[in-house]
Amino acid sequence: MQSSDEYYPIVAEDGTVVGKSTRSKVHSGSFLLHPVVHLHVFNPEGELYLQKRSMDKDIQPGKWDTSVGGHVNYGEAIPKALQREAFEELGITGFEPVFAFRYAFRSAIEYELVHTYYTVYSGNITPSPDEISEGKFWKLNDINDIFGQNILTPNFEREYEKLIEFIRV
Repeated sequence: MQSSDEYYPIVAEDGTVVGKSTRSKVHSGSFLLHPVVHLHVFNPEGELYLQKRSMDKDIQPGKWDTSVGGHVNYGEAIPKALQREAFEELGITGFEPVFAFRYAFRSAIEYELVHTYYTVYSGNITPSPDEISEGKFWKLNDINDIFGQNILTPNFEREYEKLIEFIRV
């Protein structure tokens, strides 16, 4: 679990670091823009791995979400944060991330600059029980069937649509 006293970079919309703040402050409704990384993990069959967020999470507990998602620590490069989060959450290494896009996302309590990547991975996945209550690969049609039913996180739904469009181009 992460400490509320960890420091995260505060950034401008172009990603330039303009300051730093604690985890508790950026999740307090301060709407300080801070970077996060998302990795969508596909298997060779084209199914997408989703994680079900632990009920202990302070944001969107118990909902299905992006394969990997996490904060960038102050002083940490985006690619390093992506590799670290993928290992911490799913135990995966040796994957080749493909950058898809970056966007700002504002929820009810925070403001994130999301760096979105995807990969095709066929190795073992071992979800961290501290962060994830369960995880599995989903057929894309099955994901589409549960849209708008409060089963998926709102951020995942928005990002998934953009990602599928990006991959099809």
